[in-house]
Amino acid sequence: MTFAEVADGVFVRRHASLDLNCGLVVGDGACLVVDTRSSPAEAADLLAAVRRVTPHPWTVVNTHAHFDHCFGNAAFRPATVWGSRGCAADLLATGEAQRSARVAELLAGGDADAADQVRRAPLDPPDALVDDVAVLDVGGVEVVLRFLGRGHTRHDLVVEVDVVEVDEHVVFAGDLVEEGAPPAFEDAFPAEWPATLGRLHLLAPGPVVPGHGAVVDAGFVGTQRQELLAVLAAVREGRLDRGPYDEATMRTAASRLG
Repeated sequence: MTFAEVADGVFVRRHASLDLNCGLVVGDGACLVVDTRSSPAEAADLLAAVRRVTPHPWTVVNTHAHFDHCFGNAAFRPATVWGSRGCAADLLATGEAQRSARVAELLAGGDADAADQVRRAPLDPPDALVDDVAVLDVGGVEVVLRFLGRGHTRHDLVVEVDVVEVDEHVVFAGDLVEEGAPPAFEDAFPAEWPATLGRLHLLAPGPVVPGHGAVVDAGFVGTQRQELLAVLAAVREGRLDRGPYDEATMRTAASRLG
């Protein structure tokens, strides 16, 4: 797997495992890595892929505290890891439970080696914390980290990269946006997610990189927002069969609405 360039100096690596996307922003003498995968071995693989693109020192951003996006953080130390304040707190609070669930899932699928890797992943939360907005200079490239509201989790962070040459932004949306599968509601705030996506839509004149799946655009973000509104309507009517997603997904969404 290689990084694909989606704009000048902005790259995405889409992984077969979990269809996960990680990002790379390359500036003059510096780079930024978006999310770090699930384990030390996966993080080492990502690190090697970054080094095939650039020799520059990195900073890291976690979009949120789910294992597939941040269990590889330790491999990128001693670099600074940015994340929302809630991301750091939730990784410490839920990391061991996430680890246990992922290990059980991998063992059930017969992948003992991957399970052992997840067992050995250090829980290494972000140490540069964002409450609202932070602006980074990545070798002359402006990168804005934004908390736009609760959605997939209570602490989703969006990474907005200013691409001067084409006067647009590339947005790394984390799991606020999902392509190829329904959104994941296990830790979600379904009543607030559509409004958060509405704010994201305003930031997205260029490519939008979802947490999983193919790179999309503002039109896709708008469509997913409409689907989330349809989820709310179906749950509030007590008619989960009228929702846009499969029954299991709808039931999980309903459980998060209390």
